Amino acid sequence: MGLPFFSTANRCSNQNLGVQLLSLQPKTTPAKRCMHTDNASSQRLVINRQQLQQLQFVPDPDAPDARGLLPGQVRLAVEHFALTANNITYAAFGQSMKYWQFFPAPDAAWGCLPVWGFARVEQSQVMGIDPGQRVYGYFPAGSYLVVQPDRVSVRGFVDSSPHRRELPGAYNGYRFCDRLPAAAAPAHQPALQAESLRAVLQPLFMTAFLLDDFLADQHFFGAQQLLISSASSKTAIATAACLAQRCGTVSHPDVVGLTSPGNLAFVQSLGLYQRVLVYGDVPQLNPLTRSVYVDFAGSAAVRSTVHRHFEDQLVFSSAIGGTHWQALGPGSGLPGPRPSLFFAPAQAALRAAAPPNGWGREVLEQRLHLAWQHFAQQAVAGPQPWVQIVHQRGTAAVETAYRALLDGRADPQRGLMLSLG
Repeated sequence: MGLPFFSTANRCSNQNLGVQLLSLQPKTTPAKRCMHTDNASSQRLVINRQQLQQLQFVPDPDAPDARGLLPGQVRLAVEHFALTANNITYAAFGQSMKYWQFFPAPDAAWGCLPVWGFARVEQSQVMGIDPGQRVYGYFPAGSYLVVQPDRVSVRGFVDSSPHRRELPGAYNGYRFCDRLPAAAAPAHQPALQAESLRAVLQPLFMTAFLLDDFLADQHFFGAQQLLISSASSKTAIATAACLAQRCGTVSHPDVVGLTSPGNLAFVQSLGLYQRVLVYGDVPQLNPLTRSVYVDFAGSAAVRSTVHRHFEDQLVFSSAIGGTHWQALGPGSGLPGPRPSLFFAPAQAALRAAAPPNGWGREVLEQRLHLAWQHFAQQAVAGPQPWVQIVHQRGTAAVETAYRALLDGRADPQRGLMLSLG
C-alpha cells in the first residue's frame, strides 16, 4: 500500500499486521451513477464500502461553512491529488486495513477515499502554521481537511486528531512544501509537473523500496524467479525498478511480469522485467523452478493458478495490492505457502529503528531519497517517458478516472492529478 517518502511520525501501529490474505468478496450490484454538482464550493468523494462501484459527491464536512475551527486545529484546502491503482487498493482493503478510518464519512456505510496530494493552509489556530503555507501528505479526495497538528517543526507536523492516533503513523505526517527534498525531475520540467510526479509516484515508490528491501533481506527465499502480477501498475513498476538495481548480484532471481493482453506491449517496453507474460501463459513456466509470487493484483484465480502450477516450488507468496478488486478471494486451501500480507509501515519501522537493529531514521531517509531520485529520473527520461502527468478538474473528471481505474481500463502510462475545485 502506498506510503509517503518521508514521515514526521515515528509511530507505526502493528495492530493491522496480517499474516494471511484477507478474504474480500465484493458484490456485483450494478454501479450507481452519481449526481454532478461542479458549481458547489466544496465537495468530497465518498464510496459505498460494500459496493465500490457506487460513489457520490457530498458537501465537504470540513468546509468552513460546515464546521468552525477549534483551538489547536488547522483547515487545509486541498489543491490537487493523485489517483492511481493504489487508491483502488485502499478502497478494496478499506475495512480490513482501516483505510476508511483516516477520514470518516458522515454516513458509516460510505467511505472517504484516501489520496496523496497537496493542500494550502486556509485557516490556522496553531502557532507556527500560517495561512498560505502549502503541505504535502495524505488527504480525503475532497476540498478540505481539518487536522490537529502535533510535533510541529520547520519540516512539517503530524495530525493527532483523536480518530487517527492509533492508525499507522506513516500516513499521518504532513510536510511543508518548501522543506521537501529537491525535485528529481529534469531541470526543464515545470515545477508543477515535478510536484505532480511526487504525488503520483512517491508514495508507491516507498512501498516498492521497502518490499525490495524485505525480499533482499530474506535472500529472496532462495528463489530463482520472482513473479509480479499487475505488472503495469505503478507500484509493480517501481518494485521492478528497485529489483533491477540488484541485477547480477548473488541470489538475485529473474523477474517475470504478469499482465493483461492489453498492457503487454507497454510492460515489455519498460525493459525492467526479464520476461513478460499474460496471465493465461503462467502454465508455460517451468514448474520445477523455485519461485516467489508478489501479488499486486489480488486476483484469486491468478493466485490459484500460480500456486497450483508451482506447488512446493513456490517458496513465498506475498499479497500487497488489490487492483483486480472484483476477483479478490481467500488464500487458504492452496498448495505451497500461505499468502502473507506485506505491510510496508512494518518494514519502515524496522529500518527506522536505531542501530544495530535498524538503519536509523536519517539513514533510511537518505537511502530512500537517493533511490527515489534515480527512479524519478527513469520515469520521465527520453522522448517517450513511461509516465505522463495529466491534470483534470471537477467531479465528472474524478468519477471518470475512478471508474476507469476500478474497471481496469486506465492507461498505465498516465499519471492523473485531479482536483474538485
